[in-house]
Amino acid sequence: MNHLYLLIFAILFVSTFIHSTFGFGQALIAMPLLATVIELQTATPLVAFVLMTIGAVILLRNWRAVDLSAVWRLVLSSCFGIPVGLFLLKDLPEELMKVFLGILVILFSLYNLTNRYLKIIDVRRVSGGSRITYLFGFAAGVVGAAYNTSGLVITIYATLRDWAPDRFRSTLQSYFVFTGLLILASHGLGGLWTPEVLRLYVTSLPLILVAILLGSKLHRFIPQGQFDGYVNVGLLIMGGLLFR
Repeated sequence: MNHLYLLIFAILFVSTFIHSTFGFGQALIAMPLLATVIELQTATPLVAFVLMTIGAVILLRNWRAVDLSAVWRLVLSSCFGIPVGLFLLKDLPEELMKVFLGILVILFSLYNLTNRYLKIIDVRRVSGGSRITYLFGFAAGVVGAAYNTSGLVITIYATLRDWAPDRFRSTLQSYFVFTGLLILASHGLGGLWTPEVLRLYVTSLPLILVAILLGSKLHRFIPQGQFDGYVNVGLLIMGGLLFR
């Protein structure tokens, strides 16, 4: 098998395993690495297919823990951000997009590494809290359609909500499934469902399912946050690689 394919499958397996364990991180880990070996217009729809698969499998097993009142607001506002993100993916220079993606990843990892020392604002207690939810949803739609990194915005939002680990993980998957359908449709309409993308997805699917199973088992034994520090240090390094 082509060494490039093996590298792609390894990236998808590791990123899926981490996402299945903690509820986020698949695209944030996979996109920077895949962007160094394949074009973003191939990596983006491929990761969208994988992220949709992860969310659907996890959600089927944990749907009772979902915060539906937050999900529908986030999904609705994301619908308005997705066309903006698709425009960025199709019409901006790839090198500029890689730099922007690197900045997003670095900011996210720095936030996660330092938020334990910051005073977190609970969006439920802020005047106009619902409007803040819509703002997060719109931003997530933009970066989700362009870079499959809606998890970056939604994870920060979930952190501000201070959800318990099960609700945190399940609500994020619910959002990923609903918006994933919209993002995948937009990619298809934009001509991004190429034979290469579909071949990579179908071929990697068995490994993806194994990674989901292993991550779900590990989730039961590792408290949320123990492994986060290591993940975010890795994200800092990977975000930096995009500036080469």
